[in-house]
Amino acid sequence: MPLRLANISVDCVDAAALAGFYAELLEQPADPGANENFASIGRETMTPTLMFLRVPDKNPGKNVVHLDLVATDRRDQIERAITLGAKHIADYDEYGISWSTLADPEGNLFDIAQG
Repeated sequence: MPLRLANISVDCVDAAALAGFYAELLEQPADPGANENFASIGRETMTPTLMFLRVPDKNPGKNVVHLDLVATDRRDQIERAITLGAKHIADYDEYGISWSTLADPEGNLFDIAQG
């Protein structure tokens, strides 16, 4: 199955506040349960979903907006991305989601999650 765009994630200082800004801007409600650590817009109504994630340091070496891709064959897609020139950075299992972070050939980060 090909990759599909699931989320656009934004690293931030206050997830609820930034989601509130984009909710107003897009004239879409923020999803229920927004807090300073995690918030989203459009989980049930739009694709891709916008996700806002609090991070301890928005360091200049890390892009603060990145693509979240999803695939049923996640490991195969990770290997395919590496073959195309990506670099595997790390694997994660948080918030009920398993994903891997990779860097594209120019160093921009993106994630591939199990879907």
